[in-house]
This record gives sequence, structure tokens and C-alpha cells, in this order.
Amino acid sequence: MNHEKEENSYCEDDSCVIGHEFYTCPMHPEIHQHQPGSCPKCGMALEKEVEALPTISTKYTCPMHPEIMEDKPGSCPKCGMALEAITVEADDGNEELNYIKKRFWVSVILSIPVFLIAMVNDLAPSLLLGSISTREIQWFEFILATPVVLWAGWPFFLRGYQSIKTWNLNMFTLIAIGVGAAYFYSLVALFFPEIFPALMQTKEGLVQVYFETSSVIIALVLLGQVLELRARSKTNTAIKTLLNLAPKQAHRIDDKGDEEDVSLELVHAGDKLRIKPGEKIPVDGVVIEGLSNIDESMITGEPLVVSKSKGDKLIGATQNKNGTLIMEAQKVGNDTMLAQIVQMVSQAQRSRAPIQKLADTVSGYFVPAVVLSAIFAFFIWWFYGPEPSLAYAVVSAVAVLIIACPCALGLATPISIMVGTGRAALMGILIKDAKTLEAMEKVNTIVVDKTGTLTEGKPKVTSVFIAEGFDEKDVLRLAASLERVSEHPLAEAVVEYAKQKDIALGNVENFDSITGRGIKGEIENRSVILGSDKLLNGFDISTEKVMKTAQNLRNDGKGVIFVAIDSKFSALLGIEDPIKATSTHALDELKAYGMEIVMLSGDNEATANAVAKELKINTVVANVMPADKAKVIKQLQKEGKIVAMAGDGINDAPALAQADVGIAMGTGTDVAIESAGITLIKGDLIGLVKVLKLSRATMKNIRQNLFFAFVYNSAGVPIAAGILYPFFGILLSPIIAATAMSFSSVSVIANALRLKNSKI
Repeated sequence: MNHEKEENSYCEDDSCVIGHEFYTCPMHPEIHQHQPGSCPKCGMALEKEVEALPTISTKYTCPMHPEIMEDKPGSCPKCGMALEAITVEADDGNEELNYIKKRFWVSVILSIPVFLIAMVNDLAPSLLLGSISTREIQWFEFILATPVVLWAGWPFFLRGYQSIKTWNLNMFTLIAIGVGAAYFYSLVALFFPEIFPALMQTKEGLVQVYFETSSVIIALVLLGQVLELRARSKTNTAIKTLLNLAPKQAHRIDDKGDEEDVSLELVHAGDKLRIKPGEKIPVDGVVIEGLSNIDESMITGEPLVVSKSKGDKLIGATQNKNGTLIMEAQKVGNDTMLAQIVQMVSQAQRSRAPIQKLADTVSGYFVPAVVLSAIFAFFIWWFYGPEPSLAYAVVSAVAVLIIACPCALGLATPISIMVGTGRAALMGILIKDAKTLEAMEKVNTIVVDKTGTLTEGKPKVTSVFIAEGFDEKDVLRLAASLERVSEHPLAEAVVEYAKQKDIALGNVENFDSITGRGIKGEIENRSVILGSDKLLNGFDISTEKVMKTAQNLRNDGKGVIFVAIDSKFSALLGIEDPIKATSTHALDELKAYGMEIVMLSGDNEATANAVAKELKINTVVANVMPADKAKVIKQLQKEGKIVAMAGDGINDAPALAQADVGIAMGTGTDVAIESAGITLIKGDLIGLVKVLKLSRATMKNIRQNLFFAFVYNSAGVPIAAGILYPFFGILLSPIIAATAMSFSSVSVIANALRLKNSKI
């Protein structure tokens, strides 16, 4: 909204700036001022302006060359393909498809009679009316074929010219040269037949023309473009499905308690919104009133509903079931989880996989090689072919140029990546880029953090041992007060345990965290230390009397916290973090796929081994300091292993970045998610099994596409050049070549779309 002062504006000072509230007249919208009142023109009460959320201008990119970024639609300067919007809309129309369809239908209507009359004239001339001469037939073909070639085929010539101008030779280079050669040859033959050798002329002094070839090739290439654009649009199904999950409106409650329906674009952070039974949550926020069950399957993939009450977080686009809720909007527009998921999926679909370099390298040499092959075929036929040798030379050269278009080769990788990453998003798996998807297929070792990855990450205090001379309630109050300012996963368990016992917590002074060992601080002038036995021993506090008890707890898979108050051992807390119900099944499946599992844990060996034993994990690295997790990954990589690391905490971020593939639990911290290449939104290792299967299926699909494209182009060129003619008398028609070329790209896309229905 523009709040700059205008001649008709009632706002006469510099207070009219963005960030203030403004009021306008419903009859005179040019009036706006920063205070309520009446319109100076008509006297009506001014209404508060509602500023919509800012929109982001759409950028356009090429599916084959994602480094190309343009501010408006058009064609790729490298390959000539139609650029696609980076930001997909739920109901977006395909302008390029409509543009090509118009030209296609015009070409079909005009090409069919040209093709039919040419075929009848060549194969059964007796069927034509005796009054129609060959000269008239050629003029008829010229009149109908010219608009097909020069109008319907104009985009191909334009892109072909641009490709030669920038020396980015591509499929449109070959189409433009091939069709242009056939049309220009026919044009010269029609107007200047006398310049051709006598052997090429008929009794009437005419030379055979190929207007039907040039027009039908344009129609077939346009058909291929239509089918390709339709198929390519299906690769965005995943993003469109996600976008369609979001509601279009929200019920906003104003300061007076009145409710109004507003467009989602007008919802701001801090607004109060009502969600009725059966409706979708409009934006991300927190419940401030009400109780209901929410279906979060669109985010987590988990069909079970989740109970929500005051203070609980809500995710936009999830489904409210039976109750009425009032929420406070916290994240809106592009900040919502749904928007971020869509953005991440879109970025992943536009990224390039390393395997794409192979196709790029081949394509870079392929087009010049094809042009040289066409020139070679032309001269061989002209010098050594049967009469009319020049006609045969033109036909074979055009066929070579048309059949060898490398579009299928360029599409082989990006199309499969788009479908694969989109499929992953619908399963609650976010893949950052194509490189990660390709690397995942090669992984043979998976390193998993224990807390929050294999376990629930919601530890609970299950055992409390108080030293003689100390009061349990007092010890718990001091311990929980100190843990309240700690970020350690076990800290929350201690605080929650104290809350359950209605223990009031105190303020902490001089807090200090000793990385990997524990914490210390002062509460009400009393010194408090929490952590490992080594930490207490470092302060000359003996823990010898309780070591047997601590060992028994560890053998049961429980974590142990030693507490010291005023330099005296005062308590031992046993904390249990339940193993996730799906961890055992997920690890069994990963092992079945040949994965070596390594568990990392900051816990002591007894606790870590107890969990590993239950999960049947053979390799355990315990007592790992946060800074050392990345070193463990490096060591495994030095041994020649391709490592994927799964974790959820801040201390996992360096290891996630070091691993060949970092996998973050979606229930973990933002830092961990940012450091990872894959995010499992549900925070469940079953998702890791799925992404492994999807990676292998996608890479297999890419190899199938590349093989088909390589074999097709390699075999097509010599056949089109006429290698079969000396043996079988077969010379490939340019029309057949155009048909084969058009459907080769479509077949590659169709194969990629099979990923949408593959078993994962």
C-alpha cells in the first residue's frame, strides 16, 4: 500500500509512513489519514485500512538449467525450453501450454490436407482430379504449409536463432535448421525449378517439393511440446497438493470480540482467530482458548489425531476435528511451516544432481556432432546416392537433424528429481537438494544419535536417591531451579518432575555450563552442581558411596544425574528416556538393506549399551562430547564408508554437516534442521527407511531415462542418415523422425511419473 503524500490526500505531514495505522473513506479511497474521523469530502466516517501481507515477485527458471533466473516468462537462453515459475500456485494456469496448443491446432488443421494431397499425388495420382496439375498441387501445399512453418513454427526458429547467436546449441537449433532446410529447398524448387539438374526435373520441368514434410514436422514437434508441457505440469502435483491444503479465509476476532471473515493474506501475527469444527487451521500459532483434536497427518504422515488445549502449538493447514479453538496467529504468509515446506520442495526440485553432469557433458558435444553428421550424410547422398541424389541428400540430412534432438537427454535427470522430491514431501520428508537424494542411495553406514532420535527425547525422572542429611523437596527445588536455565535434554525432565510435586523454583546466579559434563550455579547463596560423577569429582566431591546404585540404573538404560549442594553430594536422579515404538522396526529394515548402524551417545557406556542391546545395535560410541560427534563421522569416512547421520539437537549440527547425508528429526531444533540435507518432519526413523527406498527408486529411474535417451539418440542418427538403405532399401522419412523425436521426450517424462505410484 502506498502511503506517500498525494495532492488529494488529507494526510498533510510526514507522519504518513508505513507502520502506522491509516483510515480511509469507502467512497473516496484517495483520502487516507493516520487518525480516525470523518471524510473531508463527504463526511462519512473513515474506516481503518487493512494492509495486506507483502507479496514476493515471481521468478522464472528452466527445469534443465536451474541457474537461469528471469523476472518474466520466456524461453531458456541455453536450451530454449519454456521457463517455469519458481513459486507454484495452487490454481496456476499454464500459459506456455495454451500458447503452444493454439499453434499446434492451427498446424494440424493446415498440415492434414497438405499431407494427404502430397501422399495421394505420390502414391496414387490417378485418384486426383484430372484438371489439377502437379504445379497447382505444389502451390496448394505452399499456401497451406507457409503459415504452419512461419507462424506456428516461429518460436522454434526464434529459439534456434538465439541458440546459435549465444552458441548454446540445443534441440531448437536442430529443428530450426532441419525444417528451414526442407522449407527453403521446397521454396527454391517451386519458384526456380530450372536451376536444378535435369535428372531431378519431371517431364513438366518441375522438381519435387517437401512442403508437407516441413509442415508435418512442425505439427509433430508442437504435439510433442504439448504432451511434454502437460506431463511436466504433473511433476508439480506435490506442491499444488500442499498449497491446496491451506484454507482461503480465516475468522478474525477484533478487540471488541466481533468476528469477521478475512482473506488469509490479511491475517497478521498477533491476530486472534477462531477455528470451528471441521475447518483447517489458517496459519501457525498457539491455542489461547478451547479444546479440540487436530489431524496433523499432512505434516507428520501420522493418521492419529493430536489433542490440543491452551498453550499448545498449531500448524497451519492441519485439520480441526471436533472442538472450537481460538488461536493467536504467530507465523503468517511465507513464515508458516507449510510455506517453508513448499519453498524447500520447490528449491529441491530445481537443484541439480551430480549425475546430471554426464548428460550436460554429452549434450554439449552432441548437437555439433549431429550437425556435422547431417552435413556428412548430405554430401554422401549427393555424391554417391541414386538419383535424384540431391533430394535424397536433403531428406536424409533433415531426418538426422530432427531425430537427434537431445531434449530427452536433458530432461532425464531433472524430471525424476522433481517427481521424487515431491513424492517425499507428501510423505513428510523434506529433501534439501538433488545432490542429497543422489548421495543417499550410496550410503552404507547410518549413525544415529540416541536421545530424541532412537528415543522419544522426552525423558522422565523415575528414580530419586537423597543423601543423608538432605531434604528431598529442598534438593529438588534447587536442582530444578538450576536445570531450568539449561538446554540439556535431561534438564526438562527434572524441571517437570519438580512441577508435578508443586515445588516453587528459585532464581539462579552465576550460572555456568561445563560442556558435556554438567552445570553449576548459585541459588539463594547456595552453591549447586549437577552433572556426571566426573564433574563432582573434579570439585573434590566424593560419589563413591552411590556408584553401585548409579551403575545399576545405567545397566537398566537410565541416565544418571549427580547433585551436589554446598560442595556436598546430596542426591542421585535416575532419568529414563523411552525408546520410540518404531525404532526397532526401522532399524531392522535398514539392516535388511545392508546398512551398518552406529549409535552415538553422550551417556556412559552402561546406559548406551543397555539401549543398544534392546535395539540390537552392535556398534556403540558412548561418552561422546558434542564437539567429538563430527570426529566420529570423519573417522568412519576415512575408513571408506558413506555416512548418513540422524540427529535432532543443537550439538548434532556439526556432525550433520560433516556427514555425507545429514538427516534431522523434524521434532528437533532449527539449527539441526538447517544443517541437514533431509528432514523427517514426523521425527521418526521409519521416514529414514522411506527416504532410502525413494532415493534408490529415483536414481534407478534416472538411469533408465539416461539409458533410453543415450540409446535412442545413438541409434537414431545412423538410421536417419540412411545406413539401412544399402541393405534393406529403407530411408527414414523426416516425418517419422519427427514423430520419434517428439515421443522420446514424452516417454522419458512418463517413466519419471511412475515414481509417483512406486511402492515406498
